[in-house]
Amino acid sequence: MKNYRYVLFDLDGTLTESGEGIINSAVYALKKFGIEPEMGTMTKFLGPPLKDSFRDFYGFDDEKCEQAVKYYREYYTTKGIFENRVYDGVEECLKKLSEAGLHLAVATSKPQVFAVKILEHFHLAQYFDYIGGAELDGSRSVKADVIVHTLKNCGVNDRSQVIMAGDRYHDVLGAKALGIDCIGMLYGYGTREELSQAGAVYIAETPLEAAKWLLG
Repeated sequence: MKNYRYVLFDLDGTLTESGEGIINSAVYALKKFGIEPEMGTMTKFLGPPLKDSFRDFYGFDDEKCEQAVKYYREYYTTKGIFENRVYDGVEECLKKLSEAGLHLAVATSKPQVFAVKILEHFHLAQYFDYIGGAELDGSRSVKADVIVHTLKNCGVNDRSQVIMAGDRYHDVLGAKALGIDCIGMLYGYGTREELSQAGAVYIAETPLEAAKWLLG
């Protein structure tokens, strides 16, 4: 077994396939501003913090970003949050890791309150020591900040025993900024090239492949 005792999981694109709900919520928000986005381009909203996406992709200023997030949540809190499914093999992966004695936690840029609700809905919350995420006001949405928050609440001081599991370069770079390894989950929203260039220590094509590697 490798020297990892703690595995931090991203949520969107790593534990659940949440793209439909996120995209529908973003489209709903943009239409409130009279913007009719090309659906084929909306996968860009999968991964980055929400405010960053509205700012970087549509040039919204801070005030407009705040309003866009409010519109987004009008749809997301009632419909989008459950336009979502657990990836095949995820629960078996979590079971294997837990049974092997590893401690599992979640570190997501999604608001923590939504992350908890989603994982409870899919009966996955039981596998995690802690579910860490952003605040509703958008603070603590940077991946490195979420990781620090999660580790603090798990009582972890030795970062050499920690590995992040995520599907986008944000996960890899957030972990690297803290001296933490990251395993790339290729079945999510990122590409092999993206994860490799960011510096993932391993790239798994399935959740069970990730479990096998972590326990190998």
